[in-house]
Amino acid sequence: MNVNLGVPYEAILRRIIEKGYAGNQTEAIRQALVEFDRKIKDEELVLVEKGVEYEMQRIKSGAVKTHTLEDAIKRKVFE
Repeated sequence: MNVNLGVPYEAILRRIIEKGYAGNQTEAIRQALVEFDRKIKDEELVLVEKGVEYEMQRIKSGAVKTHTLEDAIKRKVFE
């Protein structure tokens, strides 16, 4: 696969290699992709936690009605 990164990104790759953080361009790009993937997963986790916190606040305030597992089974919600 060939990727045209452009001058500013190629300069970043050169600096990374010159500083010894990666042995070559491929290694540097792989490391960047792994880090980017980790960052996305962390951000998704934060968003899920915020969503759960928001919904828990709604439940605690009474804005959302909750049901017990037994009620759900009686109402055959899971079928």
